[in-house]
Amino acid sequence: MAIPRQLPNAITIARIPLAVIFFILLLMGGTYGLDDIVIRWVAAILFVVGISTDWVDGYLARRHNIVTDFGKLWDPIADKLLTGAGFIGLAVLGELNWWVVIVILIREWGITIHRLMVAKEHVVAAAWMGKIKTAVQAVALSWALLPLHVVIGPQLWVVGTAILMILALILTVASGIDYIVAQMRGARQPS
Repeated sequence: MAIPRQLPNAITIARIPLAVIFFILLLMGGTYGLDDIVIRWVAAILFVVGISTDWVDGYLARRHNIVTDFGKLWDPIADKLLTGAGFIGLAVLGELNWWVVIVILIREWGITIHRLMVAKEHVVAAAWMGKIKTAVQAVALSWALLPLHVVIGPQLWVVGTAILMILALILTVASGIDYIVAQMRGARQPS
């Protein structure tokens, strides 16, 4: 069955306004009052759905052989907007240390800015370590965003969040180093 050629790119672009809506709802539902817990669930589910579309658009593009430079460039940007909204929102709510968020965002946006700067020369697609990093960030953020403390208890939720965020932080830094090394190697190679 053929799919519209621009469907993967449309899914990618849809994550951008979704990130804004998610962020607003996250901040609205951050106080865990009686009504706020429902808003927090909605925000968390929006995040999970939004971050899941990252897999969907990539799968459709590869499966139907419609990978585009636009998708290679904008898919990581849309991901970073959504995950960045999650990290910043959790820090604003006091649920995540700002230093963790700052380290992650410097890596994420530094590499994104570099991708945009070299986009006219060539498009830098995400490497395997970057894809693993994104998956781990998605799991860590999903766990932290879902108000699971009401289901599993606050202690287990806090420990799970800490472990997943440490893993996400380590992979974020490691994949950033991997990206820089790969770009430096590529710059040294004769054309």
